[in-house]
Amino acid sequence: LVMYILYHITTDPTIFGGTGWVRYAYFFLLISHITLSIAITPLVLFTLLHAINNDFAKHRELAKYSFPVWLYIALSGVIVYLMISPYYK
Repeated sequence: LVMYILYHITTDPTIFGGTGWVRYAYFFLLISHITLSIAITPLVLFTLLHAINNDFAKHRELAKYSFPVWLYIALSGVIVYLMISPYYK
C-alpha cells in the first residue's frame, strides 16, 4: 500500500483511453476497487487480530466477510491494471 501510494504521488496520472461500455466497466471496477480497499482495511485488521489472539471462532466469523471482499479487491486490481496498461506513456 505504501509503495502504491508513493508511486502514484510521484508519477503523472495515466488517462484511460477506452470508449463505450469498456470505459464504463473500467470505471465501475476502479471505483469499487478503491472504495472497497478503504472500507476493508479495518475488517482485515480485526480478522488478523483475532487470529493472532487465538480467537478462531471470531476470526472465522469475520473471515466469512473479509475474505470474499479482499479477493474481489485483489482480482479487480489486476483487471484494472491490465485495462490501463496499454495507455501508459
